[in-house]
Amino acid sequence: MNQTPNSFAEIVGSRRSIRRFLPDPVPRDTLLALLDLAARAPSGVNTQPWHVHVVTGAAKEALSAKILAEYESPSFEHKGEYAYYPESWGEPYLGRRRHTGLALYSLLGIDKKDTARMRQQWARNYTFFDAPVGLIFTIDKVLGQGSLIDYGGFLQTLMLAARAHGLHTCVQAAFCEYHPIVKAQLAIPDTQMVVCGMSLGYADESAPENTLELPRIPASEFTQFHD
Repeated sequence: MNQTPNSFAEIVGSRRSIRRFLPDPVPRDTLLALLDLAARAPSGVNTQPWHVHVVTGAAKEALSAKILAEYESPSFEHKGEYAYYPESWGEPYLGRRRHTGLALYSLLGIDKKDTARMRQQWARNYTFFDAPVGLIFTIDKVLGQGSLIDYGGFLQTLMLAARAHGLHTCVQAAFCEYHPIVKAQLAIPDTQMVVCGMSLGYADESAPENTLELPRIPASEFTQFHD
């Protein structure tokens, strides 16, 4: 899984959300090279709306500890600064969401009624799934919704660049609802909004959760041709 892909199709096809990483460090020069590639993503009138905060070592551990403490003993409303998910789920999206959760918990041997173990697994988000590198992405609040679309291109380019270097990632909206802690720990001004987090490193190939394969709808089912 950590082998470097040989073609663009392999890069795209091998990208997945990894939920357990090896402790092997990723050099800073490599991270900067990946981010330089990601910055080639298009953005409206070249706004380049991305701000990236890389956390490693003691800084990552401190951020994780603060969030986990709040996760166990909440002291404020946990709500992101923008709506990532819908307020109410309908089909086919509800079914896809449920399938993802059940498939992951099945691999981990967690019964759907075992809420304690589910919470423990969710809490692993805040340790960046043991990855040596955590990233927090922010955007200036004055920018519009189009800039979030641009941000998606930046994130995807970064994830594919990581695969081209034999690395893996996991994008995490879970950090959004803890934006007060994230901003305080990383000295991020309140003029910026937390878009998401990301874990980056080498996948632990022995971890059952990293075998999760989620189906994709073929293009023939979501595409309409107008001739």
